[in-house]
Amino acid sequence: MSTSAAPTAGTPGGGQSTAPAGNPRGRVVLASLIGTSIEFYDFYIYATAASLVFPALFFPNAEDPTTQLLSSFAVFGVAFVARPVGSVLFGHFGDRIGRKATLVASLLTMGIATVLIGLIPAASTPGWALAAPAVLVLCRFCQGLGLGGEWSGAALLATENAPQGKRAIYGTFPQLGAPIGFILANTVFIALSTSLTPEQFAAWGWRIPFIASAILVIVGLWVRLSLLETPAFRKVLAAEAVSKVPVARVFRTSWKQIVSGTFIMLATYVLFYLMTTFTLNYGVAPTAPTDGSPAGLGYEKIDFLWMLIVGVVFFGVFTLVSGPLAEKFGRRKHLIWVTVAIILFGALFVPLFAAGDVGVQTLLILGFTLMGLTFGPMAAVLPELFPANVRYTGSGIAYNLSSVLGAAVAPFIAVWLWAKGDGSPVLVGVYLSAMAVITLVALILERETRDVDYDDNVGA
Repeated sequence: MSTSAAPTAGTPGGGQSTAPAGNPRGRVVLASLIGTSIEFYDFYIYATAASLVFPALFFPNAEDPTTQLLSSFAVFGVAFVARPVGSVLFGHFGDRIGRKATLVASLLTMGIATVLIGLIPAASTPGWALAAPAVLVLCRFCQGLGLGGEWSGAALLATENAPQGKRAIYGTFPQLGAPIGFILANTVFIALSTSLTPEQFAAWGWRIPFIASAILVIVGLWVRLSLLETPAFRKVLAAEAVSKVPVARVFRTSWKQIVSGTFIMLATYVLFYLMTTFTLNYGVAPTAPTDGSPAGLGYEKIDFLWMLIVGVVFFGVFTLVSGPLAEKFGRRKHLIWVTVAIILFGALFVPLFAAGDVGVQTLLILGFTLMGLTFGPMAAVLPELFPANVRYTGSGIAYNLSSVLGAAVAPFIAVWLWAKGDGSPVLVGVYLSAMAVITLVALILERETRDVDYDDNVGA
């Protein structure tokens, strides 16, 4: 551990007292926010298309609509398998050459893959029956690689530049990219769905959000290229503590933190993807299907997307609220109480879904409020578990391993449980509560990280 740090570094709850020269606070906030907004926009337009378009477009030969949907969600899950790979790949360079250049590369990877998805011919195109799903899987894998490297870099960009006592607050800005990206992606889909006929939307309209993401990527690159390296990584360089193989070092020295961080994030991931992909499918499914698929609530797709957007507004608001709460009460205590609330929330699936429009909207608002409260502090919590010379790799691996255990399988498991429950979401609520219990145990076993020696802990 370095002993020559500036006197204001490593103080409880934050980094240095002022932003480093050349990195004004406003630019740090914007750069950490805009990148994750773009990344999550790209990711969510796929999630929405996976629910609304891709089942019939890329899997027309499946036995029935349920099998088509499961096939689409299986490809959706490919990105989550890729995300730990991305965290190792980009974490290697983020811990060796720096946060800035690695964040630029992860953004390009995600952006190019997203644009290419918008160009894939449908499986019904002659000669593309097998190639179209295969190319979709490849692009989806590259999306996962990019997002696997994006999150931890954006989190470090914010927290390693944070003023004293505001690390959790600054950490909420990259997290805010999730609700912003969701609202932007679904607003675009709503606009297209209302301005195009169903035939036009299915034929070519769905491609527009994917191709248009190129504009957002260019803006994100312009902002990030104007940044200097973070002060914490500069200390790693000054101390000559750069790891030759960060992934090997982090598993040798911090494997317990990886396990802990993975399960701390589990309930967050399961909750989010149940509140988005599952509720969308359950909400728009017919109340009396004739094709053997499970019964749903029978909403029009546009109407339910607006209900989701209302819920996601609460997601964004409470993401920001979570930062000051995590600073005041500590990350661990704050997350323990939120996780207990998530356990109880799982028991509300059946009564609220059955209570008409008001009940459904209430469920979405409650779920996304809890999502903001649990997701917001994670950009501070996970990096605080690791020293600076393996922080990019370690926090990224924990975050993305949790995505495999939580988000990758959550939509698939939820649809299966929904079908097993004869159209009732009761088992889906039980599933959420069970995953939250695992997270609660991980939080109880982990130490408080608010006052860790963050900036000066460069690693051995």
